[in-house]
Amino acid sequence: MKNYLKVISITLICLTPVLKSQAQEVALQLYSLRNEMKVDPVKYHELISEWGISALEGGGGYGMSDAEYAKLLSDNNLRIIGVGAEYMQLTKNIQPIIDQAKKYGAKYATCYWIPHAEGPISMEEIKIATALFNAVGAELAKEGITFLYHPHGYEFAKDRNKVRFDYMLANAKNFAFNMDVFWVKMGGGDPLKIMKKYPGKFPILHLKDRKKGTPGSKNGQADVETNVILGTGDIDIAGIIKEAKKQGTEYLTIEDESSRSVTQIPISAAFIKRELEKSN
Repeated sequence: MKNYLKVISITLICLTPVLKSQAQEVALQLYSLRNEMKVDPVKYHELISEWGISALEGGGGYGMSDAEYAKLLSDNNLRIIGVGAEYMQLTKNIQPIIDQAKKYGAKYATCYWIPHAEGPISMEEIKIATALFNAVGAELAKEGITFLYHPHGYEFAKDRNKVRFDYMLANAKNFAFNMDVFWVKMGGGDPLKIMKKYPGKFPILHLKDRKKGTPGSKNGQADVETNVILGTGDIDIAGIIKEAKKQGTEYLTIEDESSRSVTQIPISAAFIKRELEKSN
């Protein structure tokens, strides 16, 4: 397995210029390596670089000083393109979010969860969050930061036959979406259809495939081991990549929460690259 991974890493290094020549760039959500980073962050940042990935979502420094972490990123040709924006922080003071984004030179800030009672979120909570995101998005735009929301499946319950997430999509004036295709599928949505219905609202996609036969869920919870190599699950990842090329989606971010992420990520990266090379 070690020799196999080494071959993949070397192949991807050779293909890095091709990846970057596309309008879309392959990125990685660092949460994919949350357990590994606790053990050896230096080693795993180096490994990401070997995979031919330069763009990262995350940030935090892993116990290093700002200068130490900046050097680690620079030494491995890595950069942070997106940081997190916790919901409750958005309701209080957005300056810490601005400061973190600017520290890394990140263009995007993403809210990953709207607090709500367990289960599907209510339409009223969706409306409140949408208003907050529009207000925050307008302020962050003044700082050169694009605000994004990342759905988690609980937004796909219906209210009088209208999907609650559709309200947010239709009323997002000052923010866009970091759409996680796995969670959209889990909630019962069709990520490709959503992209086609709301073009231009997805500057970042979280590409995460779902093991065939996995039941859906509208509570934002799932077994992380159902995250499989891109192109091997029940989500039309190839179709989504094709549409992302058409719409000019900037980053195709791999997020793999499974215990197999270290072996799966480079194979998924190679899959994205192959799909990007195909003509529309």
